[in-house]
Amino acid sequence: MPATVLLVDDEPLVRAGLRAVLTAQPDIEVVAEAADGAAVIPLVRRLRPDVVAMDVRMPLMDGIEATRALLRTVSDPPKILVVTTFENDEYVYEALRAGADGFLLKRARPAEIVHAVRLVAEGESLLFPASVRQLAAEYGDGGGNPAARAAMERAALTEREAEVLRLMARGLSNAEIAGRLIVGTETVKSHVSAVLAKLGARDRTQAVIAAYESGFVAPG
Repeated sequence: MPATVLLVDDEPLVRAGLRAVLTAQPDIEVVAEAADGAAVIPLVRRLRPDVVAMDVRMPLMDGIEATRALLRTVSDPPKILVVTTFENDEYVYEALRAGADGFLLKRARPAEIVHAVRLVAEGESLLFPASVRQLAAEYGDGGGNPAARAAMERAALTEREAEVLRLMARGLSNAEIAGRLIVGTETVKSHVSAVLAKLGARDRTQAVIAAYESGFVAPG
């Protein structure tokens, strides 16, 4: 089954460009478009897309608020990929903190756009880990977030789970982590699931954000 995508951007040309790139792929289907974040929840409830590709800045409801609303009100929500003009942008980091699974630059090449949608849909690797580290370094309180530190302490990760989280933060996929630790991929998946459950994170992006903000992993 192809990965289904909902495009949300107030610029028709951006939506048209994304649609042209994505619909050229046999394993991706664009199911709908919207011009503002306020339209996201009804469309998601009706169409159940796998991925929402959403502009981070829109005039009525921006991508940050739309992400919060979507995760707050929709059960089993889709993956969220925020689309932005600027990579090093506090709005992008706030969208990730709100629950977005990754971000995509509007100037990205077609191959990068397709790769980002596939990677987010699969959920087994961190999208643009170096950029996430840079954002965390600039906007993540330098590991001094008390709530994040307390949550990390409560999680009481085992030594192996902590090792897996550090490798996740470096952007390694499950298969790459398995190769590094010399264990099976299913074992890594079990460890990742345990880390997410203990941290109360919906996906590996949120777990990695928590790791940076708690100081468990240094963003440098």
